[in-house]
This record gives sequence, C-alpha cells and structure tokens, in this order.
Amino acid sequence: MKPGEYFLDDEAGDILANAGRTIVDLQVTHTGDRPVQVGSHFHFYEVNSALQFERATAYGMRLNIPAGTAVRFEPGDEKVVTLVPFAGARIVYGHSGRVNGPLAPEAPTEKGESAL
Repeated sequence: MKPGEYFLDDEAGDILANAGRTIVDLQVTHTGDRPVQVGSHFHFYEVNSALQFERATAYGMRLNIPAGTAVRFEPGDEKVVTLVPFAGARIVYGHSGRVNGPLAPEAPTEKGESAL
C-alpha cells in the first residue's frame, strides 16, 4: 500500500446521495445574454433573475448534484434540473440576500418573488 492509496469495495455498489429525500424536477429557461453557473449548495430560489422558472417551487431547495459541482446555463438554454430541500438547521445566508436566516415554512408572496 502507498501513502494516500485507497481501495474501493466493488461489491458495495453505487453511493446514493439524498436517498429517500423528496426531489422536485423544475424546467429552467435562461433568458440572459451571458452564461450562468449555479453551484451544488446555492439556494436555487435566489439564482440569477435571467433564469426563468417557477421560483416558489425552488424555495428552500438546492440542486441535487454532488457537492462541489455545478450546472451551467448558456444563453437560451432550456433544461430540467432536479432539486432537493436543504437539510439540517435550514439556515441560508448570502446568495442574493433574499433569506439571510432561517428558511420560512413556505415561499414569500408573489410580490417578493418579482423583486428577484
């Protein structure tokens, strides 16, 4: 064995992330003129306003992709993304500054959504 070497158990099978968690598929259209990249743990409700989708559905959710990865949207792209709810304490800071604290049980009203 070499330092740092590891051995994978071929019989263990695939590692399933977020197994048993509720997921949502969401159609997203990029209406902007520059690429937008969204990271794995970004609060999807707060993404760039050039990404058009049903924002209320994305409240309290993030992309269901491996940590440290991202999804890139080129101008004009239309794609379906899979979202999973934030777990743990469900506290969101930063991003676009729309939440900055604990997530409410439901999304803000339409008035709040249009400001994004």
